[in-house]
Amino acid sequence: MQAQTTAGLKAQELDLLRDKIKDVRITMMTTTEEDGDLHTRPMATHAIDDDGTMWFFTYDDSNKIKEIQHSSNVALGFADPGSELYVSVQGRAEVVKDQAKIDQLWDDFLKTWFPGGKDDPRITLLKVTPHGGEYWDRPGGKMLKLFEMAKGALTGQQDKTGRNEKFGDEPR
Repeated sequence: MQAQTTAGLKAQELDLLRDKIKDVRITMMTTTEEDGDLHTRPMATHAIDDDGTMWFFTYDDSNKIKEIQHSSNVALGFADPGSELYVSVQGRAEVVKDQAKIDQLWDDFLKTWFPGGKDDPRITLLKVTPHGGEYWDRPGGKMLKLFEMAKGALTGQQDKTGRNEKFGDEPR
């Protein structure tokens, strides 16, 4: 049996997840509002720990904080259309107010959203622990896609070069 890293992800699945999203800087994070509606917004992924934990910066008075306190279930969507890669991750989020961790993760890229710098007292972290996900990709990229589209148009055969796999636990 393979070792578990985070709830539901095996080491091999975590390696796959890391490999798939390593070049995708922005994710779409979905939380649940108090009335049950879903709320999605772009977030920059700042780190993925060895155990799969993902870290995001936000302000402690943002709507996403209230939504996560209401329901810790989140979904993250990563996309790199140029390479035909799409990844969906399900996990649990928690609010972490830890200045040492903020200092560790801070980079100047963040000044775009946090002009007061890392010592702004409103800055807090979101810690997302993934437990499952799914990805879609196309080995061979854009050229293979164009070839398959042309072949399909000429022959009527369906393109079967894309891949889709799930990993981790079933959604909760």
